[in-house]
Amino acid sequence: MNWKPLFTGTAPNDIIIGYKKRGAEQRETKTRNKLCLGKLLQKAEAKRTQEDRALLQEHQDTVQELSRRQSRRSLLKRKQEEVFDDAESLKAKVKQLEEALQQAKHVVIYTGAGISTAASIPDYRGPSGVWTQLQKGRSVSASDLSRAEPTLTHMCIWMLHKVKMVEHVVSQNCDGLHLRSGLPRHAVSELHGNMFIEVCDCCSLARECIRLFDVTERTALHRHGMGRLCPHCRAQLRDTIVHFGERGTLEQPLNWKGPEATQRADLILCLGSSLKVLKKYTCLWCMNRPANKRPKLYIVNLQVIFLDSLDSSSYIFIRSSCRLLILPIICTNNRSKDPIFSLAKPLSPQEQKSHTREEIAPPAALEDASPDTPADGEATATV
Repeated sequence: MNWKPLFTGTAPNDIIIGYKKRGAEQRETKTRNKLCLGKLLQKAEAKRTQEDRALLQEHQDTVQELSRRQSRRSLLKRKQEEVFDDAESLKAKVKQLEEALQQAKHVVIYTGAGISTAASIPDYRGPSGVWTQLQKGRSVSASDLSRAEPTLTHMCIWMLHKVKMVEHVVSQNCDGLHLRSGLPRHAVSELHGNMFIEVCDCCSLARECIRLFDVTERTALHRHGMGRLCPHCRAQLRDTIVHFGERGTLEQPLNWKGPEATQRADLILCLGSSLKVLKKYTCLWCMNRPANKRPKLYIVNLQVIFLDSLDSSSYIFIRSSCRLLILPIICTNNRSKDPIFSLAKPLSPQEQKSHTREEIAPPAALEDASPDTPADGEATATV
């Protein structure tokens, strides 16, 4: 059979170039149309001419697409705005929270990046947050978070636990500041891991090693090994961090006692979190209980909170910086009592060059301490 070319008189390459050129022209025209229609949509209804209305009517699909984009942008902008309650409203809400804390028998606190901003650690969804900057296509500079120290908010949470007013803390933060405030390991569940903790998931019980430096130096998305070995089974240790863009790869979050503590809770206090992540953990909200038997819920945050599954009348939303809610108790950070210095597991001689991060230096008082004092960095250690 003799095959004849489908197109005659024109070289195939010319045909392809013609198609590409027309495609580029169509895309350019579509882009111009969107820009034009976008400007028309920004006009007030009363100022639109007859010709403007005709164009909008003619391109209904594009107009609907642009309207959806505009709504999403407006919603995102609203979420990023920081709004303070007025002084009178704030005073009334804080008094209500104070009374609720005094009456409660089982209090659980959920914490987010907002409680660490006073330690110069950026949050995620604030106006200058990490997630916000990435969405705008801006680069985020890396910083050594191990230089940060517990804030007054961290110390107050520690004090509330010490006097048995708070039973458990569930944290989204991986900065290790709850640990360094003195909060015992058994009292804090860390959803996204801890930058000072390595873990061996080959031992029958996941074994933790606490370090004096940021262990995530060589880890990244879907890459968790660091080259150091478990002192017990010699398997490779890994970080505990849920890196940006992945789900947790450990069987469960560090010291995952959040659901158990929440089932006993009669009050939940959320501090410095947009709840974008926390609200997905349905076990933390007692949704299996009737509405009138769920814990009282107080949320302290400067940004708008959207809890789709909860009616806004079922919780108290306090628009305030966590720093403004510091309880009238003396609870400053005493670095000589930082538990990380007694909990840290020393590196073996072969591991000394396994990282380049500077270690946290203990205060002089600890440097002169007796070398006979044991240093246990495993999960069984207590503060």
